[in-house]
Amino acid sequence: MAIYRYTFYKSPNIGIFVKANDSIVLIPYGFAETKTEKLAEYLQVKEVYASSAGTRLLGPMTVMNNNGILLPSIASDEEVENVKRASGLNVERVASKFTAIGNLIAANDNGAVVSPLLRGEVDRQIQDVLGVPAHTIAVAGFVQTGSMIIATNMGAGVHPNATEEEVKVVSEALQVPAEPVTVNGGMPFLSSGVVSNSKAVVVGNLTSGPELIMLSRIFQA
Repeated sequence: MAIYRYTFYKSPNIGIFVKANDSIVLIPYGFAETKTEKLAEYLQVKEVYASSAGTRLLGPMTVMNNNGILLPSIASDEEVENVKRASGLNVERVASKFTAIGNLIAANDNGAVVSPLLRGEVDRQIQDVLGVPAHTIAVAGFVQTGSMIIATNMGAGVHPNATEEEVKVVSEALQVPAEPVTVNGGMPFLSSGVVSNSKAVVVGNLTSGPELIMLSRIFQA
């Protein structure tokens, strides 16, 4: 497993535009083919061009693990079918008024941690589609739980201001080691700056040497 630095649309906030599991990486339509191929090579996956609710913001608008993919309620039938066909996974729209579901839910193949904003309304879908139990938690005083955590089957990074108890809950829910960390030179909102799976971690190009060391430890890279 390795860690790579990367930019997307000349931005270090790569996690806003890209989402990955161990078999595919979702890329916005129109992104440069050569850069797409390089990212897919890093993650050792197949690239899939997609949109979610007509946007390029695949990170905030998608939740995925190796069992399934959740899209927001405003995703189109065509978008659902495209992702379903390309991934071969169960793909469903979340039955919630909240659309930036990737900012509210973080998941791996062992569990999901979910924002209190959802009040249990998607727990059943998480179980049915992602195949994992849902655990409700706020992190570091924020209810945007998915933004605070980046998780794979190898480890989980958590907002640096998370309490010891919150880190413990995340670790137990996802059944992986979890530690506080930042990306892109101190950014605490982890999902915006990281794209990861069990094979590699790709971070924004502003991520510092000490942050890379921490991420290597967390994800056993």
